[in-house]
Amino acid sequence: MNGIDLKKLKSFSSMEFHLENPLPSDSTDLSPLFLHESDHMPSRGCIDVAVRREIIAIISEMCSGYDQLVPYLSVNYLDRFLSSQKFPKKPWTLSLIATSCVSLAAKMQGVSIPLSDLQVNGGLVFDSETVQRAEVLILGALKWRMRSITPFSFIPIFISLFQIQELALRHALIARTTEIILTAQTDINLLSFKPSIAAASALLCASNELLPLQFPSFWVEISDCSHVNKDHLEQCYDKMLQAAYVGRHEGVHGSASTSGTASNVLDQPFGSASSGSQKTDGSGTSGRSLKRRKPSYSDQ
Repeated sequence: MNGIDLKKLKSFSSMEFHLENPLPSDSTDLSPLFLHESDHMPSRGCIDVAVRREIIAIISEMCSGYDQLVPYLSVNYLDRFLSSQKFPKKPWTLSLIATSCVSLAAKMQGVSIPLSDLQVNGGLVFDSETVQRAEVLILGALKWRMRSITPFSFIPIFISLFQIQELALRHALIARTTEIILTAQTDINLLSFKPSIAAASALLCASNELLPLQFPSFWVEISDCSHVNKDHLEQCYDKMLQAAYVGRHEGVHGSASTSGTASNVLDQPFGSASSGSQKTDGSGTSGRSLKRRKPSYSDQ
């Protein structure tokens, strides 16, 4: 389909891939992470919020009991797909997209998930050929960039700026940062920010919780990094706080019916999203709000 070799899809299941380091295992130069991270960003303005919410709910149910990084990567693929493609928005198409995103994420994470497990409420189970065709469609939309650059890729870089000697404390900070990133992923307001900015913001949120006395110096260390836009960091930090401490208590709502037939789903017109939609610059916060939420070093 579209000249894409299906054999290439199978190779992903044998690739060594970690969200913390999407680069080839023998690479020691981390600068490409910052250089190419924009290539792995969705365009928030092109995404149907209601459809996104519904598919995420399906993904969450499908991945219940599996490693939490599988649904995270699934949603990453979903966002990038939704921002670049139009498709018929029917209940079973949403379920098929969710199934295919989870299937691809599981392959990349080296997790075995039987196709029969990828169903919701005992609904329709798609045959392997239909799922594979949908996977190829998603891969094409993502330009085969499956080694996603995510906020997890930047946690080791930013935490190396901190002078933390205690290994247990370092692990606790990483664990809390990871939890915040996972919790905040469903907040569409955060899609405007680069993965590096999201990682820095989550790490600062975690450090303000666990190491409040060191927080001011941590903020300076990260904001002085040449790859970090200070204005975007402040904006993202504000939104990350809201997502981490408010959004996680609300949970993900919505469901999708899997009734109907999926036999001809890939025969429907799947076109590129309108070029009129543009990426936001991450400034969706008023100046007054920024001043109110900006960290106050004198209060520490």
